[in-house]
Amino acid sequence: MKLSEQMSYFKGLVDGMEIDLTTKEGKILSQLMEVLQASVLYIDDLQNQVDELTELCEDLDSDLGAVEELLLDEDEEIEFDDDDDDDDYDYDIDDDEELYETVCPTCENTIVLADSVLDEGSMKCPCCGELLEFDFDDISIDDFEDSEDAE
Repeated sequence: MKLSEQMSYFKGLVDGMEIDLTTKEGKILSQLMEVLQASVLYIDDLQNQVDELTELCEDLDSDLGAVEELLLDEDEEIEFDDDDDDDDYDYDIDDDEELYETVCPTCENTIVLADSVLDEGSMKCPCCGELLEFDFDDISIDDFEDSEDAE
């Protein structure tokens, strides 16, 4: 039974009981019914929107599948051609690695780094290609604690 049907049934029960809606209890029941009715209408509207979006997503998925079939053979995979000389740097990130953010001093874009990249000591900025070097020899644990206190 749909929510709107349940609300109609509930309203019919209250009407059939011939409750005096001018008493304190009747006024509360009347107000509850109004709130429930408004909620049911709102939920029905949301459900209609979800149904429309679901249908749209299914259509887009189907269209994307058709495009993939046109562009790719069954065993073919998409490969991206990198013209940069980034072969010296490994940007693979494991799920258990901790991530850090830094800002490139040249292009001022925020870059996300993993422990493994920091351990290498340097990397090329993925945005501008500038060589970024990481030197932690001069940093002590006190410097780290001071920067946390400032936040």
